[in-house]
Amino acid sequence: MKIRGNPEKIGKAVAVLMRVIGWTLRFKVEDRAGVLDPSFKEPLIWTFWHNRMFVVPLLRLRHTPHRTGAALTSGSRDGAIIAAVMRAFGQKAVRGSSSRRGAAALRELAGTLEAGEDVAVSPDGPRGPRYTVGRGVVFLAQQTGAAILPVHVEYSRAVRLKSWDGFMIPAPFAEVRVIFDRLIYVRGEEDAEGVTAKVEEILQPECE
Repeated sequence: MKIRGNPEKIGKAVAVLMRVIGWTLRFKVEDRAGVLDPSFKEPLIWTFWHNRMFVVPLLRLRHTPHRTGAALTSGSRDGAIIAAVMRAFGQKAVRGSSSRRGAAALRELAGTLEAGEDVAVSPDGPRGPRYTVGRGVVFLAQQTGAAILPVHVEYSRAVRLKSWDGFMIPAPFAEVRVIFDRLIYVRGEEDAEGVTAKVEEILQPECE
């Protein structure tokens, strides 16, 4: 689905919509990783499916305002819109994907983690396949020593768009169930494919 217009203006408008819907949502958060404790300072790689990203800026703002960081967005026009949304929420964006600025984006993300800040990654974005983890998130964890934080998001009611990922927008007054799952640490010499499969298995949705 292509949206026409200025990406910055569209991003700001989307951010307003997210805030309006967000005021009505009922969040139910389970913290298995202990990251909601303000004393937890370790930089993390937030990992969640592309079609669940709608509530992530709201989640960070509402439940982890003490944590700062940047989100990976694609180098495409859609990525520019998402970057504008992130800025509207006072968060940073790193532009890049496997096909555009991939190596540069990984360096920027690594620098963010080394500075003590979080990064947020949708491992099946920006073009899928849906619910398939790419290599980048595990490589980033190996290179920096930062832990992967699997973030599960489920909506009691949502609108599903006709996009490659079936992007989901929670209905007003829906319940949003969030699980911050146990942290995954990746040793430098560990089998990357095995860890990637593990992350993919952990993140699989409860229902589709």
